[in-house]
Amino acid sequence: MNFEYTEKVQELIARLNAFMDEHVYPNEARFMEEVAEGDRWQPTAIIEELKPLAKEAGLWNLFLPESEHGAGLTNLEYAPLCEIMGRVIWAPEVFNCNAPDTGNMEVLARYGTKEHQQQWLEPLLNGEIRSCFAMTEPEVASSDATNIESSIVRDGDEYVINGRKWWSSGGNDPRCKIFIFMGKSDPENPNRHQQQSMILVPRDTPGVTVLRHLPVFGFDDAPHGHAEILFENVRVPASNMLLGEGRGFEIAQGRLGPGRIHHCMRLIGLAERALEKMCARLQARVAFGKPVARQTVWSERIAEARIMIDQTRLLVLNAADKMDTVGNKVAAKEIAMIKVAAPTMACQVIDWAIQAHGGGGVSDDFGLSYAYANARTLRLADGPDEVHRNQIAKLELRK
Repeated sequence: MNFEYTEKVQELIARLNAFMDEHVYPNEARFMEEVAEGDRWQPTAIIEELKPLAKEAGLWNLFLPESEHGAGLTNLEYAPLCEIMGRVIWAPEVFNCNAPDTGNMEVLARYGTKEHQQQWLEPLLNGEIRSCFAMTEPEVASSDATNIESSIVRDGDEYVINGRKWWSSGGNDPRCKIFIFMGKSDPENPNRHQQQSMILVPRDTPGVTVLRHLPVFGFDDAPHGHAEILFENVRVPASNMLLGEGRGFEIAQGRLGPGRIHHCMRLIGLAERALEKMCARLQARVAFGKPVARQTVWSERIAEARIMIDQTRLLVLNAADKMDTVGNKVAAKEIAMIKVAAPTMACQVIDWAIQAHGGGGVSDDFGLSYAYANARTLRLADGPDEVHRNQIAKLELRK
């Protein structure tokens, strides 16, 4: 295993760090101010201003491997770049590397027809629109995707869609123009993994109703957000079906692999930022006659945080390398391992950073409470810890 970054990646790292230093970190306060002004669900001016600059800098669609539309990076090459973007929660959108659009673009690039790609993929690649992945449902344990109850029924040249989805990230955003909807098209199929299909649903289709936004620990994640959405007798052309009936679970597995590793990469960046804030705070504060950083318990926590972050980074790089060399399916164990390890690590490091800031840590002043909410959510998103641990154990027992 050789995780040394190539000259190409080192040059991209330097350019990305320079962009973050010049344009992103200085505008963190401005972003929050813009969200707080007027309609929270309207796009922020700062992100729209920075997108053209990112394009000009050649820092656009970095996530897309082996594609004429992206930088053509492998997962291993993309990992350090994704980590840098993850240091600021809203930064990935500046570079068009934000979830759930990255996963949706990969689905359209891999499984969409030329018409799908022309209508939806191209504007997504250009950052002109946003998208939503409608999979999780409130009435079932969605950790088991075969539980999904929403229906997709063929009626002549159309499909009729019914169901209620929630935690549909991006569904509140007015720029969201397309949903990738997962439902059951063949509920009686004896193979539970061939009952589901995925289909494209334009947001403005009659019968689609965004019911409400769902805050996470009180944070609404505006202007992106997470939505509960009702689909009532929604009719779309049969040509909107992705890959074919009964292929939904297959698509989901193809989509979630890269999405999971991207989340883990970003969490490393988020944890690094929390550790930096923690160290700065501990050196600036004096308690009981000496800097807090020199109190024994904090020396231990700083050291543990450094160890945990570096351990997790190596796990992520190993998973990325496996995905590149043997494919996502063979790398299933490594992907599952980091999906458990990275959010758990980030939650612990951020929690220590909150403790180091005292009362300020639970306020909005230092961004740590928001960072914790984000990291804690990722112990559930894209499969809860328990599902991934079960998969890891099964693979070990199978050996």
